[in-house]
Amino acid sequence: MSNIDIAKKIIDKMEMEESISREDALTLLSSFEYKNDINLKDLNEHEQEEIEELKEYLRVKARSKADKIFGKYVFMRGLIEFTNYCKNDCIYCGIRRSNRNAERYRLTKEEILLCSDVGYEIGFRTFVLQGGEDPYYNIDIMSDIVEAIKERHPDCALTLSIGEKDEEYYRVLKEKGANRFLLRHETSNNDHYLKLHPADMSLDNRKECLRRLKKLGYQTGTGIMIGSPYQTLENIADDLMFMKHINPEMIGMGPFLPHNDTPFADEKKGELELTLILISIVRLIFPLALIPATTALGTLKEGGRELGILHGSNVVMPNLSPMNVRKKYLLYNDKIATGTESAEGVESLRKSMDEIGYVLTGMRGDFDINRKNNIENFACKN
Repeated sequence: MSNIDIAKKIIDKMEMEESISREDALTLLSSFEYKNDINLKDLNEHEQEEIEELKEYLRVKARSKADKIFGKYVFMRGLIEFTNYCKNDCIYCGIRRSNRNAERYRLTKEEILLCSDVGYEIGFRTFVLQGGEDPYYNIDIMSDIVEAIKERHPDCALTLSIGEKDEEYYRVLKEKGANRFLLRHETSNNDHYLKLHPADMSLDNRKECLRRLKKLGYQTGTGIMIGSPYQTLENIADDLMFMKHINPEMIGMGPFLPHNDTPFADEKKGELELTLILISIVRLIFPLALIPATTALGTLKEGGRELGILHGSNVVMPNLSPMNVRKKYLLYNDKIATGTESAEGVESLRKSMDEIGYVLTGMRGDFDINRKNNIENFACKN
């Protein structure tokens, strides 16, 4: 049996069982070739054609799985990037503590509420508050913001993406109305983690935070930075196993993009093909998950967000932040924050989704374990 046939059998098994072993994950990932040196092969023309066929085989399986569960809907979330201060010094990140070229800002509660009001009028029913790990937003300030948003827009879901906190912090925000929490683990391998983060940060703590969030009842999101420096296919296989253990409701699979003011400024960008392949793989393993086509994917390649949807993603996150701060929240170079990536460009985004056969919706789109059995009633329930 050829390697391509073995890979197809793994895909078929993954589709049926909605799971994968580490060995099969590594075999499948090794079946492809990637341009950023992670798995280069000396292929002839026929072998290249076989790999392209394998990519399409995987993509069609993943998109079909998503269509059966979510129909043709793509959920839009309103992103509010409310602070770019951060106490951490992650080596890859443009808002790292030691970047003195970053123009820092914080939004007030009133500014955040105005963003949510604008989004509500446009049609958003989920807001995502994202920021660096900024000590200014202590438990009292943050709980006041969360409570105010939920009081003003009680029919909306609120997602937080604000990093590692203690259990009490998470608990209070959940009680005030926060519904979801995004905390990408970035890598599950400690040796790899230590190459991406300073010594005062801990992978064990990050993993524990994810467990706390799950225990408290948050719809919890995690994920990885694809193509980050020193990453191997073995690391990625381990990441898939970790995600199986956590069983997240949301999964962020975005490419690494370098920032000029970090030690990784000259590193290669993450691989588009590997990112798309992994979106398809996680769709088959986690068929009910909410998986965004990330801004980083759109930054990596024009039309990248649409490619993400066609490979199994079902979420996009236009930017609701005030125009005067969007260019200041730069985790990586050349981030797009205008056009269809902005809240102002929702109609253009709607058109771009329509052109690939999908329907942009502002519905909350909560994770629903019963969704598989309620496809016919999906539109009116979510």
